[in-house]
Amino acid sequence: MRALVFDKTLSFRDDYPDPVPAEKECLVKVRYAGICSTDEALMQGYMGFKGVLGHEMVGEVVTGPDAWVGKRVACEINCVCQSCPMCQAGLSNHCPNRTVLGILNKDGCFADFVTMPVRNLHEIPDSVSDEEAVFVEPLAAAWQVIKQVPLDERMHVSVVGSGKLGLLIAQVISTLDCRLDVVGRNPHTLELAEKKHIQSIDVQRLAPRNDRDVVIECTGSPQGLAIAQQMVRPRGTIVLKSTYADGGKIDLAPTVINEVNIVGSRCGPFADAIASLARRQIDVRSMISRTIGIERGLEAFEINAKPNTVKVLLKINP
Repeated sequence: MRALVFDKTLSFRDDYPDPVPAEKECLVKVRYAGICSTDEALMQGYMGFKGVLGHEMVGEVVTGPDAWVGKRVACEINCVCQSCPMCQAGLSNHCPNRTVLGILNKDGCFADFVTMPVRNLHEIPDSVSDEEAVFVEPLAAAWQVIKQVPLDERMHVSVVGSGKLGLLIAQVISTLDCRLDVVGRNPHTLELAEKKHIQSIDVQRLAPRNDRDVVIECTGSPQGLAIAQQMVRPRGTIVLKSTYADGGKIDLAPTVINEVNIVGSRCGPFADAIASLARRQIDVRSMISRTIGIERGLEAFEINAKPNTVKVLLKINP
């Protein structure tokens, strides 16, 4: 099959072995997939990953239980054991035995086919297009923020980072009544936020006042945490979404002095993400910069790195 494979460098292959489903797994033909900042971090050494990249996808079930064959699906990325204490406690995303699609010990979706456990599948309704469905995984991660940190109308909330995830998180938070702004350095993505009636602030003009109740950091850079520390009030909360290969030098003294809560946040509820797309509550179409065939996958990554690019989709088996 065709695949984008990372092993110290990224390459396109048309002879990669087809995956073989294990017991209780389905074979899914990938229709579209999305390039994520995590994919870029993996190529810089994050997690020491080798294999097929990609974890944001929509596909069609080819083999598996009859009830699933032919269904369009998005796939939860954590493949878990279901028997460890974490799984038994309802915290399966933290299963110590898990593999993670395109991130940890499991080939990802930048390929014609993937295998996924049946329990990881979520059917996509007809009202959601393939291109929109690619956003289910990152949008679920955005919904996770308000699952972990309840927000109300009295709060001042800032999203630091106006990239792909930052724009999704800002849209989710905008469904609430709290005061909200997005801080970034890219005029193009800040303009996208403004078009969605979300206040944007260029980081160069930011006056750090330690007055935000909650700051969500999703810059993908170690410097993002330093900015968040300058914004959050004493005993406020910073939600960390960034993952990167090199953490650099991070000064945690302000966190101690101001008694700031730090919350790590990762995967989220797929059902909420799919429902918000179906009811047109969240707009993702305006974030799609380019759609490129998998054969031009290396070019797609180059385009993804350009400043005015928000989201690049790979067209695999439309």
